[in-house]
Amino acid sequence: MEHKKPRLGMQLISYGKRQEEDLEGVLREVAEVGFKGVETGVLMDKVPAEELRRILSETGLVLCGMHAGYQLVADDEMLSKAISYLKAVGSKFLICSGVAPGEGIERYDVAAERFNEVGRRCKEEGLVFLYHNHAWEFEEVEGTKGIHRLAERTDPELVKFCIDVYWVHVGGEDPAEFIRRYKERAPYFHFKDGGKGWFTELGKGEVDLPKAKEAAVEAGAEWIIYEQDRTEKDPKESAEESLQYLRGLGL
Repeated sequence: MEHKKPRLGMQLISYGKRQEEDLEGVLREVAEVGFKGVETGVLMDKVPAEELRRILSETGLVLCGMHAGYQLVADDEMLSKAISYLKAVGSKFLICSGVAPGEGIERYDVAAERFNEVGRRCKEEGLVFLYHNHAWEFEEVEGTKGIHRLAERTDPELVKFCIDVYWVHVGGEDPAEFIRRYKERAPYFHFKDGGKGWFTELGKGEVDLPKAKEAAVEAGAEWIIYEQDRTEKDPKESAEESLQYLRGLGL
């Protein structure tokens, strides 16, 4: 079966504060590197939608996703603002990290209920809601793992996953196996490399990215996003190396 090739984007985290000081310059740089899209943090109170739309148009980039915390998606007013902003700039994916405050498995159950509501709102507006994993959701909680509890308690038609392969690896599971387990709800990926407590350019760390890539393509990935939380180099240099690696994988 022929699978459509995913588009390649970049999470802007490696640019640090420069994102806020010179977003236009950063986006022009990312476009020069050769990525087709960017993922950002919450922008609606920082950059007017019209301005971002102009920059995206001039650079040929797409805002592939906007990344928020649980606090935003738990607030109806903030959620509405985020949805309106994403629609205004032609974006599709609202990404959330984190679950409800509290302890034990209950915080995952509370979050799951809210995520179903958020996912329904997004779907009604033509958007897709994604949950982004870190490693802590893979810790044992009352006989299960938080990430699998979330999957069980959420509607796969409403709540999809932004699978971060680095954090799956650090969390102790095999990224390719995890992707295949949730392939029906995996349109969007973070490809990150390194090991516990350290990050590097793609292909230089511990994560089995070739196998993860195969599984992601099989799952019908729309976007594979390069992310590097920290770099000792100029972010553009790290981005160029990582994009070259992804292209070497046939992406």
